[in-house]
Amino acid sequence: MTQASPPFAESGARTRPGVVFFSRMKSKTSITLSEDVLVSVKRVARKGESRSATIERLLRERLNEDAARRAREKEIALINRHADELNAEAIDVLDDQVEL
Repeated sequence: MTQASPPFAESGARTRPGVVFFSRMKSKTSITLSEDVLVSVKRVARKGESRSATIERLLRERLNEDAARRAREKEIALINRHADELNAEAIDVLDDQVEL
């Protein structure tokens, strides 16, 4: 299994197989968060990291985790789709081996 760069990289690069998108432009937005969420954001913020930077980092981490999970699920589905054929080939190879 090859390790691809995360779809939502820290540098602002977004990748797909064979394609890289660069976007460093930021958009100002307004969201409403529960007080307990804001307390948690403050708790996990790195030293000197703004609240916006913390929220962006946490979102990037989650988006990357979700993308990696979907990629793993896709690979597992592909393997499972061909499992019977692959297992039959493996059994044939083992049957053809000579005992020493």
